[in-house]
Amino acid sequence: MKIPTLAFAAQALALGALLAASPLSFAAEASGGKNSAKELSKKAGEAGRAIKDYTVGQRDEALTQAKAALDDVDARIRRMERKLDNEWDKMDQAARKRSRAALNALRRERGELAEWYGGLKHGSAESWEQVKAGFVKSYEALRESFAKARKGL
Repeated sequence: MKIPTLAFAAQALALGALLAASPLSFAAEASGGKNSAKELSKKAGEAGRAIKDYTVGQRDEALTQAKAALDDVDARIRRMERKLDNEWDKMDQAARKRSRAALNALRRERGELAEWYGGLKHGSAESWEQVKAGFVKSYEALRESFAKARKGL
């Protein structure tokens, strides 16, 4: 059995720090990384609550916020994939299996979030509250999955 190297352990910890922040924080990280993971997570939670508070008349604002969340999730998943690809040869079978499972879960939940986004974009005014609640619930589930991935990796 191959034992992960110290370098991999350090990178896994760095990946964990990256995933500690919630999905909407990627832009803030890219803008200088001055915010802590806790602050970024708080901002993302506020963004989720903001989407929940939008009325059907504020659909465009809600869609802008929701699209930013989707884009951020995509960027985080790509970063996670690159990290894992770079370290794949240094990982044992169990770590590979956990990594695959975590990525598959994130991709699946990202797909569900995208479906709710489509509902926000194309749904009727009558279905607005239900679709908006579904998007927020799906977003929160994805945030939890990122946290679990962080712990698992």
